Amino acid sequence: MPAQLIAVVGSTGTGKSELAIRIAETFRQDGQAAEIVNADAMQLYKGMDIGTAKLPITERRGIEHHLVDVLEVRQESTAAEYQKIARAKILEIQSRGAMPILVGGSMLYVAAVLNNFEFPVRDKDLRASLEQELLELGPNAMHQKLVELDASAASRIDPENGRRIVRALEIVTLTGEPFAAALPDEIESWQEVLEIGLRMDREILVAKLAERVRGMWSRGMVEETKQLVSKGLRESVTAGYAIGYAQALAQLDGELSQEQAIESTTKLTQKYARRQMSWFKRDTRINWLDALDPEVTNLANALVRSHGLLASRP
Repeated sequence: MPAQLIAVVGSTGTGKSELAIRIAETFRQDGQAAEIVNADAMQLYKGMDIGTAKLPITERRGIEHHLVDVLEVRQESTAAEYQKIARAKILEIQSRGAMPILVGGSMLYVAAVLNNFEFPVRDKDLRASLEQELLELGPNAMHQKLVELDASAASRIDPENGRRIVRALEIVTLTGEPFAAALPDEIESWQEVLEIGLRMDREILVAKLAERVRGMWSRGMVEETKQLVSKGLRESVTAGYAIGYAQALAQLDGELSQEQAIESTTKLTQKYARRQMSWFKRDTRINWLDALDPEVTNLANALVRSHGLLASRP
């Protein structure tokens, strides 16, 4: 039975959104419907546009996009909750006879949809206690605590990512097992999926991301962040820590100069892209394409046709 779900994944800055739209347009040209489901954790938030490279409605070329601008910045976003709403949306799209195209680079969010696994339980009081520790000690001290409890998990989590460190500590404390035990050793698909991955030469991507960050600041990244402060960005345990927004907040507070904020964002974005590729390359279902290949759209559509999702053409 052919897959009824497509996923376009890869690191930030590789052109996933554009490729997804082109695939959807091919469906439309063939008299079929395809709709995009966002899998970028920060594009869920209203008003976080510049820093997430969110496509304006005018650039979506009439292709329906789901799970974009569905949360206020003060709201928490979790992969467990995303799993529920994204899967429900995918099933709804399929029930209408359309093809859902999951698009994004938020690794755990993509895995939450595509892979069969249950998220570990949560403990509100323990989480509150750990978050208080995070405020008092800082992420690096908490990361060291995780190293002592689960060195393997600590090696895969950025020492500055307090939220993920707290979640890992919560799981280890509640289950008495390593954080990695929360994820299956082998991938088991939720449903059959055609995964298309975009990759780019590392040196080219590094330069591209540096240019992209400077473009964010020139287009008003600091002004956008300032507007989000009144909507609860500082109090957010998710959006407030997003790469770019955290640095723009520090610039607004006088803790970083503009150049320092840009430099910090650039380095963190490049580091995040490396982590994304490290994560996705373990997924053997992915059909990798060169993002800069002039034929990338044709190659992607050929994959779609070869999987029986579009009418074959001579």
